Amino acid sequence: MGDVRLCRRKVVNPLLPFKEENAMGFEVYDCRRDIRNILVRPQIRARFCRLEPGTGSLDAWHTHDLGDEIFIILSGRVEFKINGEVKEVGPGQMCYALTDEPHSVRVIGDEPVYMYLSVTPHIQPTHTFYDDKGERQPPHFRPSSDYDTETDSTTPVAELIDGHIDALRALATQAQASVCIQEERGQELKQALVAGDMEAASRVREAMWEPLLQLFKQTSAVADGWNGLAPRAGSVDAVY
Repeated sequence: MGDVRLCRRKVVNPLLPFKEENAMGFEVYDCRRDIRNILVRPQIRARFCRLEPGTGSLDAWHTHDLGDEIFIILSGRVEFKINGEVKEVGPGQMCYALTDEPHSVRVIGDEPVYMYLSVTPHIQPTHTFYDDKGERQPPHFRPSSDYDTETDSTTPVAELIDGHIDALRALATQAQASVCIQEERGQELKQALVAGDMEAASRVREAMWEPLLQLFKQTSAVADGWNGLAPRAGSVDAVY
């Protein structure tokens, strides 16, 4: 297997002054050493994993209610079952399972398999499992340790609940404000496009994007708060 790594770095605008306190550093991850979840945010969960021959956690038939999942095989060969189709995947190849597409994977042969996978977005509960009859099971909320992160055990759970509700209220307020802007600017955009005035259309598009950007950021804040609350809001089921 070649030298397969992931890198993490702070995205820095080269035109802005560098601020040491905001630097996250540049970290390099190795698929043979860092067998764990590496990046866990509401937008994505990415990890390296090593699959052994035989039964494991990924061979269970499951879906993701929100997430699209990408698999890249780094070494070894596996058999994927995705949405009723079966295919063999080897080193340097990738496949994906979309939201609500049932999938499972098993190792082919006697050697372990190294694989990169990512799920976007990452919002609890992340997995939906099915019984022997194919019936959907209740949601499986999982401890944060399943994703190699720590559960916030110091903040009172009542505060987490209140913070979750506050984030939703802020999202609703931003969404309503954005609707008003999109309706107003949408008419301007139609007029500019009908007139063939692409410069004016571009200006309107930029004005429409700014409130949407803030809306998407607040949506991520809601997901982040929910992921912090969910492991403490009831029983959890460890899968890994």
